[in-house]
Amino acid sequence: MILSKEDLKVRVEESLNSIRPHLEIDGGNIEVVEITSENVVKVRLLGNCDGCPMSAMTMKAGVEQAILNAVPEISAVEAIN
Repeated sequence: MILSKEDLKVRVEESLNSIRPHLEIDGGNIEVVEITSENVVKVRLLGNCDGCPMSAMTMKAGVEQAILNAVPEISAVEAIN
């Protein structure tokens, strides 16, 4: 079954809701900017997460894993400014 971009976005947002409380504790958040035609999710770290020295680890170990585990149709996750 091929999902629409809107269905993918809903599932991506649901996966982010599982880690969002951890970001919010430190004064941060995350937003989905785009899902490309290649199913790459582009996200933007917000608040204290933007520019945090630990943001690369947060992206790899938290955000990327949460999305890829919950939405296997996604091929990659990228942080943008």
